[in-house]
Amino acid sequence: MTDSIAIFGLVVPLEGLLPVFITTLVFVVFGLIVFALAFLIIGKATPFSVRKEIEEDHNVALAIVIAAVILGSAVIIAAAVHG
Repeated sequence: MTDSIAIFGLVVPLEGLLPVFITTLVFVVFGLIVFALAFLIIGKATPFSVRKEIEEDHNVALAIVIAAVILGSAVIIAAAVHG
């Protein structure tokens, strides 16, 4: 009998859990790095403060552009995770 754990009625085998956890952790760190780099590139490429424009001036158009960068990065990373 193999080691397993029941979570919400689902039986999860423990021997396959560690590699999946490590892979997930690697892609989370990779995703955060890509997001930070994209945000830094946008911050350096614009002649104004992105933070000030979104927080103080309530620039909705800029917020939508930043959201698009975040979603685009998420789609690329999700495609890399799924192969």
